[in-house]
Amino acid sequence: MRLNPEKIADLSPERLDSILRRSMQDVSEIYNSTKTILDDIRQRGDAVNVEHYLKLKGDLKAEHFLVTPQEIEDAYRQVPDEVVKHLKIAAKNIVTFHTAQLDRPQWQMEVMPGIIAGRKNTPLDSAGCYVPGRRAAYPSSVLMTILPAVVAGVKRVVVTTPPDEGLVANPYTLVACDIAGVKEVYKLGGPWAVGALAYGTDTITKVAKIVGPGNKYVTAAKMLVYGQVDIDSPAGPSEALLLADSTGRPEFLALDFLSQVEHDPDAAAVLVTDDPGLAQAVCDEIERLYPTMPRTEIMDQAMRYCAILVAEDMEAALEFTNTYAAEHLEIVTADPFLTLQKVRHAGSIFMGPWAPVPVGDYASGTNHVLPTGQAALSFSGLSVDDFIKKPTYQYLTKEGLASLGTTITTLAEAEGLPIHAMCIRKRLES
Repeated sequence: MRLNPEKIADLSPERLDSILRRSMQDVSEIYNSTKTILDDIRQRGDAVNVEHYLKLKGDLKAEHFLVTPQEIEDAYRQVPDEVVKHLKIAAKNIVTFHTAQLDRPQWQMEVMPGIIAGRKNTPLDSAGCYVPGRRAAYPSSVLMTILPAVVAGVKRVVVTTPPDEGLVANPYTLVACDIAGVKEVYKLGGPWAVGALAYGTDTITKVAKIVGPGNKYVTAAKMLVYGQVDIDSPAGPSEALLLADSTGRPEFLALDFLSQVEHDPDAAAVLVTDDPGLAQAVCDEIERLYPTMPRTEIMDQAMRYCAILVAEDMEAALEFTNTYAAEHLEIVTADPFLTLQKVRHAGSIFMGPWAPVPVGDYASGTNHVLPTGQAALSFSGLSVDDFIKKPTYQYLTKEGLASLGTTITTLAEAEGLPIHAMCIRKRLES
């Protein structure tokens, strides 16, 4: 495996497009098959999920999907105490950070004499958190999806996670659910889980919002049920961009680069720097480390989405950074706080040589459910705000209404809505 530095100014349009596009998948090709599953769940409910999971458990009934207290107890016996201890530390930091995101619950102002307007915060009644499973355990994703909802004040939080043979949920996932305080956990995955959460079945009550990462079928299902329920941003394979100047340490940056591509065959890592010497040193360090690394069978595939890029100067490096709009952005520059002011698009930002992406993945408190595939151009990472509605309100005195009477009636009639205007005149004439 060999990476070579590439100058951004010399990239062909095709090469630049392939770097920016990374492994973005067009899920439209699976819309029809996914929609068929969702439509079936809407009509037949639990029966569809039972039929699908009979392959894992022959005597399956709908009530078997709900995780029991005994399964939680069994999970604690399988997860090392040291892991439990550190999941609790991570949970504490996540709660602390997300509690700070809470706005004042209600505010109001006098817009004009006699006109009071304001806004109040109302948490969602329910939320469904999708947690990937089977191929790997992600207890950190359990904490990242559940705890912002809990902090926001959501009364009912539900978790779905794909089961293994015998309809068994991953014990690490179950322990993390218990630490986060959620008891309603269902052993369901893919579109079957999304459909059950969106439409409800006899055994699973529908939710108001579905959040959490999944594969392309989960993403397609979430996009198809949007409108029936709310969803977070569409999630794709993980990615990171490392923005560095001459102060960057090649041994750190090489490991940060490789840690990103060990995620998944479709993961992406890009280093952008204005220092050709640093770019070459990182390439050399990656080549030296690579034969000693685990998970190279995954990294070999992911490398097609990776690049080491040299910009003409730091302004050009920042321009590329904002265009790439990475899920994770590391800033390793002489003054990362100054650089931060020039960053417009990123899911989560890691500043300085001592803040690699894994600190946010697990324990610093920020959320790791983030927009991918340039979605950071318009989406933010998961937060307390995702679980709070913010309705506005207004109170007017008669004098306040009179001060706006002509404005309202004029605009209503201009839009061809005369009864709107009558609502105002009738009150002012009374």
